[in-house]
Amino acid sequence: MKPDEDDYRAFVDARYARLVRSAILFGCSEHDAEDAVQDALIRCYGAWGRVSAADDRDAYVYRVLVNGITRSRRRKWRGEIPYQELPEPPSTDDPATTVSLSHSIRVSLQRLGHEHRQVLVLRYFADLTESQIATVLGIAPGTVKSRASRAIAALSEDRSMSDLIARTHEEK
Repeated sequence: MKPDEDDYRAFVDARYARLVRSAILFGCSEHDAEDAVQDALIRCYGAWGRVSAADDRDAYVYRVLVNGITRSRRRKWRGEIPYQELPEPPSTDDPATTVSLSHSIRVSLQRLGHEHRQVLVLRYFADLTESQIATVLGIAPGTVKSRASRAIAALSEDRSMSDLIARTHEEK
């Protein structure tokens, strides 16, 4: 079954930058985030019939992304073969430049445990609901709530976040 090209393209156009931003917040470098998102989207393209038939396409794609990032951290070599010349021209729209997060937010997120960071990124940056997050991570909705609560408590005690909040109030 051939995927609906227009539907797939519209989905990717609408969500690519947000997926890259989420991957960066999961702890990937900008380049690794782009690679992870591209890999996830390629996998979803091959299964677009299942993705588009899913109850929640966003949750499905985020699940593929999270699984891909987890899988890539388990192995050293990623199967990439470097070429001297790129097979396609570089894009003029660099999604990494659209990611304008404060350094202190990134540092604070890096201090959180992997599981807590995933929940916060999916909830507050990817705008997924608690039930969607539970589906993406394969955990109970109550676990999503408790991880989010613990992560927010840890962030409230983080010095970097306190400095960011103070600077924000000074600018107002």
